[in-house]
Amino acid sequence: MTEAGGAPAHRETVRAEWVDYNGHMNVAYYVLIFDHATDIALARIGLDEAYRSAREASVFVAEAHVTYEEEVRAGETVAVTSRFLDCDGRRLILYHEMRREADGALAASNEVMCVHVDLRTRRSRPIPADVHARIAAEMRGDGDRPHPGRAGRAISLAARRPR
Repeated sequence: MTEAGGAPAHRETVRAEWVDYNGHMNVAYYVLIFDHATDIALARIGLDEAYRSAREASVFVAEAHVTYEEEVRAGETVAVTSRFLDCDGRRLILYHEMRREADGALAASNEVMCVHVDLRTRRSRPIPADVHARIAAEMRGDGDRPHPGRAGRAISLAARRPR
């Protein structure tokens, strides 16, 4: 999911207080930036504050996976692109890539599975047809792009061992 013209949907500059003892952005702040991008992606399909108030529903992240590819340091700006990968009756999968703006290097990726939740009962409930249709339209818009190689991965030492 990008802005008009293919520009990333979210940009953020790394704050000095986000840098850890290793001299790069702490893992918690990668997740924070991805969370900001998630909010933007959800708002694009109508899952925003107005939706939460009117329908007393939202989405909760049920599972997340982050890969860290390149370091990001204080003062650097990162750009995040987002896309919906899948959706069923109650869940959706959103995928993000974070790139350093200066050189375009992939800094990190994030995949989240969100569950649609009734805010009164705190239980899952079906995604309304109008929202599901907007997610499907976003996915069709990305139809010619290959499935991201980092999506759907599991953590395993065995997967990294040479055979």
